[in-house]
Amino acid sequence: MPEGDSLLRAARKLQVLVGERVGVETPHPRAQAERVAERLDGRRLESVEAVGKNLLLRFEGGLVLRSHLRMSGRWQVVERGRPRVGRPWLVLTGTEREAVLWNGPVLELSARATRRLGPDILAEPLPLEAIVANLRRERGSRELGDALLDQRLVAGIGNMWKAEALWRAQLSPWLRLDDVGDEELERVVREAARLMHASVSRWSDRREVYRKAGRPCPRCGERIRSRGQGDDNRTAYWCPRCQPGPLGQPPGGDSTNASSRR
Repeated sequence: MPEGDSLLRAARKLQVLVGERVGVETPHPRAQAERVAERLDGRRLESVEAVGKNLLLRFEGGLVLRSHLRMSGRWQVVERGRPRVGRPWLVLTGTEREAVLWNGPVLELSARATRRLGPDILAEPLPLEAIVANLRRERGSRELGDALLDQRLVAGIGNMWKAEALWRAQLSPWLRLDDVGDEELERVVREAARLMHASVSRWSDRREVYRKAGRPCPRCGERIRSRGQGDDNRTAYWCPRCQPGPLGQPPGGDSTNASSRR
């Protein structure tokens, strides 16, 4: 799933169209319900901003187009008129470049920015105090790994960087918020921000535990485990030795090969 770092990279690509009046097409039938093309065609694109997992495209006249990529969406910037196979959701055509949205099922056009989101994990400087305060206001019985994915508390963290940040911070995703100190919350938030900035800058995209259930932990050699977590059953990956705490094992034993969503 595209996370905050992917959206920030997309926002940077789309800057080439900022300031231009763009042609707007919605070739995919499902993208036509919002009448985006009719309402935006020929307007000037004033800014493109990544906010958490959302891409906000602001057009003259106060209209804001929110794009959320869900599981498989992606933005591509190509030369104008380049042949394409298939029907993208959205095409923005400038003088020399086109921005093409593939498989991006969430397109909302409004005069407001977006739904309520928590502080952006990729903001600079990092809004550490605000993020920790949000996590502290959440019910104490909620599991840490589940809370880190709540975009109302902190925007931009997805399942992959949640798993990697918790592993580096040596905190179990199954710890209740009541059992995690402020310093530990700060540590995992800093790790998430550091990893995601490294990904944006292409310093590193190395994964130590994500999707590596059953393999040895790179730090201690213990077998990495996985299990669905939270109402959305997103898979948590963790090392039970390096990240001590409640294992979250289902009755009957190991969950390494348990079937659940990413």
